[in-house]
Amino acid sequence: MTTRARLTISAATATALTALCLLPLITTHGWFVQAVLLVLVAAGAGTGLRRLALAGWAVTPLQLLIVLYALMLLSVRRSMAWGLLPGGRALDALSGLLTQAGTDLGQYAVPAPDTAGLRLVLVGSVALIAVLVDALAVTHRRAAAAGLPLLALYSVGCGLSGVGSGSWIWFLPAAGGYLLLLRAEGQDRLSRWGRVFSGRGKATNTPPVHSGHRVGVIALVLAVAVPAFLPQAGLGLVGAIGGSGGSGSGSGSGYHVTSLNPVVALTESLHRTDAVPLLQYRTTAQSVGEMYLRIGALDEFNGVDWRFSPQKLQQRPEPLPKPAGLSSAVAVTRADTHVAISQNLRTDWLPLPYPANSVKVQGNWRYEPETRTVVGADGQKTDGLTYDVTSLDVRPTAEQLRSAGPVPADLPGRYLQLPDSLPAQVARTAQEVTAGKDNAFDRAVALQDWFTSPQFHYDTDIEAGTGSTAILKFLQDRRGFCVHFASTMAAMARTLGIPARVAIGFTPGSSNDGSVYVVRSTNYHAWPELYFAGTGWVRFEPTPSAGQGAIAPSYARPETAPSAGATTAQPTDEPSGAASASPGAANSCGGGHRAEDCADQQTAADQAVHGEPWWLSWRALATFSLVASALVLLAVPALWRARLRRRRLGAGRHLAGADRTELTDAQVLAAWQELIDSAWDLGIPPDDASTPRRTVARIARLGSLDVEAQAAAGRVALATEQVLYARETGPVPPLGADVLATREALRASVGRYGRLRAVLLPPSAVRLWWRATERVGAVRQAVRGRFDTVAGAVRTVVRRVLRRPPEEDGRS
Repeated sequence: MTTRARLTISAATATALTALCLLPLITTHGWFVQAVLLVLVAAGAGTGLRRLALAGWAVTPLQLLIVLYALMLLSVRRSMAWGLLPGGRALDALSGLLTQAGTDLGQYAVPAPDTAGLRLVLVGSVALIAVLVDALAVTHRRAAAAGLPLLALYSVGCGLSGVGSGSWIWFLPAAGGYLLLLRAEGQDRLSRWGRVFSGRGKATNTPPVHSGHRVGVIALVLAVAVPAFLPQAGLGLVGAIGGSGGSGSGSGSGYHVTSLNPVVALTESLHRTDAVPLLQYRTTAQSVGEMYLRIGALDEFNGVDWRFSPQKLQQRPEPLPKPAGLSSAVAVTRADTHVAISQNLRTDWLPLPYPANSVKVQGNWRYEPETRTVVGADGQKTDGLTYDVTSLDVRPTAEQLRSAGPVPADLPGRYLQLPDSLPAQVARTAQEVTAGKDNAFDRAVALQDWFTSPQFHYDTDIEAGTGSTAILKFLQDRRGFCVHFASTMAAMARTLGIPARVAIGFTPGSSNDGSVYVVRSTNYHAWPELYFAGTGWVRFEPTPSAGQGAIAPSYARPETAPSAGATTAQPTDEPSGAASASPGAANSCGGGHRAEDCADQQTAADQAVHGEPWWLSWRALATFSLVASALVLLAVPALWRARLRRRRLGAGRHLAGADRTELTDAQVLAAWQELIDSAWDLGIPPDDASTPRRTVARIARLGSLDVEAQAAAGRVALATEQVLYARETGPVPPLGADVLATREALRASVGRYGRLRAVLLPPSAVRLWWRATERVGAVRQAVRGRFDTVAGAVRTVVRRVLRRPPEEDGRS
């Protein structure tokens, strides 16, 4: 294979591996096959055009035209003449897909459905990057510069999907592909030099690129592994290690809910194995177990998913307007709640009890009147926020809901809209479940009771989805979690003529003292809201009680009897009494308890929300161990060189060595080797092609040695030449003092930085690596020899068996 062919394959592979980071952007992955096909087309087109000996500047434009034609074949072939020739219709169709892509980009959050427009954008982007990488790396032989378009592709993919979407997983193939491309270019460059001197006294035909790619692999491993143990250092590459979704980065303060799509954030939170505290609150609500904290409502169902309709944000009024549809006949009380959000929860929506009546919060927060949500503007987020909210505790009776009038004419029609893609089985099942019920409320309760029956199972391992396909699969398998229950009940309610939407938020959480409640990531929840005239939007709970601590509202429970005395029309200005504990919680800070006990419990609750100091976690111990191991590894070269110096110079290393035993030939050569390595450590690399005398002259010139140091180095060189070249050698006095004197003169000439590098990172320590690789090679050679011997013996036995005559087998 030629070097240019190797470069072409490496460039295409690097582009395809980097494009993997775009997979989280779309719910399905069929588009990736088309993208890889266009990468191959770009590589093939570039190869063919370069064989035509065209000018370099002409290859890339022609390559782009060929890739564009292939893209049109994949996306708008039906609009092309005879299915092959592009024309005005094809260009119009391509323009329409681009327009559709722009609309989809504004409507859908990640992960978006696999629409034709988004598929065109993704496949076309990968194809464009493939052409740029091929042009830089192969046509113009600038593989390092080809990393820029690859980096742009990786940054866009991980930036849109979020740091927490496991971006470290996508970093590995992207970085590996780039290293592969650099290795191919290195082989291409070095192969032009012929036989390469290895620096160990021998020549080799193998280009010395193996050390380079080993360094690259080690750097890649460190880039992924080190930030995993330093989550507080702001190294965002592995933000999701330890979590299971795209919004997490482990436990504690490293966890953030940042998804633009609340369904995605909900799914990722429920898939986590640890319950990360998100917020805490105090409230005066009478029934905290039924007080859900709501962040928004998905009110538009297009068959692909439930999503927000275009929101009309306005300045937040104070107080908020009266809830739509709430009449004076329904009992309402006020509840005051103080909320403190930890750094772990970072969203655009403010968690509020529904319906909120008044919100006191710092920052730029707007109001959306249709869904009564409070949304951050100009980048306003919830992390670290504290605020007070007054909400209305609406308590309709079952009779009031049964007697609700028809749907108001001014209610937006989208709350009853159903897509054509919704299977008929959904409406048919809704009719069967609610058979015999003569009002909307009883039908809604029948749907709720059906979902909470033993026929359905709560399971967070099911793939999330709220579209028509996901609803049909959920009805068939009868297994899922809150997203499936809520979206399916809302769709079925609409088939029955009941306005419905899907609310997203949190269940009430838990409390140790009945006063401060902590909401964790496992409390993320979805539930349906149905509209009833006279009451407004009413919560139902189809998710089985096994999921997230969900509890059905009192008016929708089977044991609820009609209340004869439904009173109290308007909300009272007096706050309700002490908050009741959530299910399973006891009021341990009531009367008779010491204030110190309550303070301890409050401190514990605060620690649960804000997390333990990171330096007390196992990650801190792992970090310290990693740092200590790194320091030990860094100290190995220095310790090895110091030990080797003592062994080489031996007793002769002392300055007063004239009366000591004469040196052997091996000791003379060891002293000479120490002189060479000392100069190497101080910036003068060895030259094995020079004689000792020329080597000393070169060291004296480059190291600016004085007369005494030159004389000392000359004595070591003379003794070495006698050992190497003379027939007989006389007695050689100890050379340790001369070696050390030369070394001290060289140290004085390089400055403080050079001396420090010579001690901590001596270049001559590479001999330790050479020695290790030689030993590994010897072991490999010995193992290969043993294997060849055994294999040869086996082959001999097999040949003898196969060649044995049949009659010989019979006699035996």
